[in-house]
Amino acid sequence: QVQLVESGGGLVQAGGSLRLSCAASGRSFSSLAMGWCRQAPGKERELVASISWSGGSTLYADSVKGRFTISRDNAKNTVYLQMNSLKPEDTAVYYCAADLDKYYSGSYMPVRSHHDYDYWGQGTQVTVSS
Repeated sequence: QVQLVESGGGLVQAGGSLRLSCAASGRSFSSLAMGWCRQAPGKERELVASISWSGGSTLYADSVKGRFTISRDNAKNTVYLQMNSLKPEDTAVYYCAADLDKYYSGSYMPVRSHHDYDYWGQGTQVTVSS
């Protein structure tokens, strides 16, 4: 089992920045492909950013490219999401997610769909005011 605990959400004005953190435990962190997904009220959950287990590949939703950056620190078993130039439409609950299949299949690619993640955190609210 993998346990994921997010932190760093909050209320910010449009144009501001936030950094989300997700601490993982229960499995070797370096074998986990990690990602951040979000879900706004009345909308489907969507993948925002993902990073491969090796850290060598990342993927971003078009809506956040150039504004968000995902990174990982294997020494701290933590994945981050730096969010800059935030917009009101970024308001959502943000979830940290993890996948083991990429590692065991030998794939160096990041996860491309939120449907492919096996483990989820409890979520952290991000609210961007206009």
